[in-house]
Amino acid sequence: MLACAAVFAATSDAIAEDAGQLLLCAGGSELFVVDARSAESGTIRKLWSWSGETAVGLADAERPRFRNLDECRAVADGRKILITASNSGCALLSYPAGEILWQASVTNAHSIELLPRERVVVASSLSGDALVVFDLATSQKPLYRTPLRSAHGVVWDPATERLWALGFDELRTYRLENWETAQPSLSLDETFPLPDDDGHDLRAVPHGNDLALTTAKSVLLFDRSTKKFRKHPQVPQLEHVKSLDVHPATGRVVVGRWSKELSLFEPEGVITFTENRPYKIRWFAGAAP
Repeated sequence: MLACAAVFAATSDAIAEDAGQLLLCAGGSELFVVDARSAESGTIRKLWSWSGETAVGLADAERPRFRNLDECRAVADGRKILITASNSGCALLSYPAGEILWQASVTNAHSIELLPRERVVVASSLSGDALVVFDLATSQKPLYRTPLRSAHGVVWDPATERLWALGFDELRTYRLENWETAQPSLSLDETFPLPDDDGHDLRAVPHGNDLALTTAKSVLLFDRSTKKFRKHPQVPQLEHVKSLDVHPATGRVVVGRWSKELSLFEPEGVITFTENRPYKIRWFAGAAP
């Protein structure tokens, strides 16, 4: 029995139809998967959907936490999904069952990333202004917290064992400290001032050294080897981009600005929703490398 309110076609055949063309979208109270090809042609096909308003495993008092979803990312080769909401909800869901495997409350949560030893870090934006670490196996109680103004994005780099974090006006790296103990911490490693303010989304570009990030005025790449920012060569310099993701196999870029229209590049395309206004959009091709 699927533990979510509106599952449109969450069968193994439907999901396996062409995993490379699926988009995972979060916005409002709904998390859902669509087929990008049919959506581009004008037909929105929701293959799977989850909502905190009716999800099994949430108490009534906990449901308002998930009314404004603002992050979604597949982990564990697509078998699990991490989500956050600005109403404070954070959760790890099984996929496609939609079972809540873990949840917590973080002020204005805006992003979440899986870390070694089954821990997660949550970016707590304005009014929280911190990175918050949890252990998925223990409880909803934070293990560690460190300040970061308007924390909005987090990316774990397994190759260098560094956590990248995006704040209001800077990009930072952290080392994991005391990670084998019950009292882990994050140690600030390096800080890079942003070319302009209001950092928003942060993603690793698969198979390379680049991080993709957005600010109030720019869409940028940051080379982790040279430590330099540059304008994104494939994406116009749009303002207020809330979401950007690069497909791990094709390199196609999807961009969202918290509207009913998504833009795609390499090749160019547009997806227009009639009912939803996604805040974050990720390619759902399993866990990105």
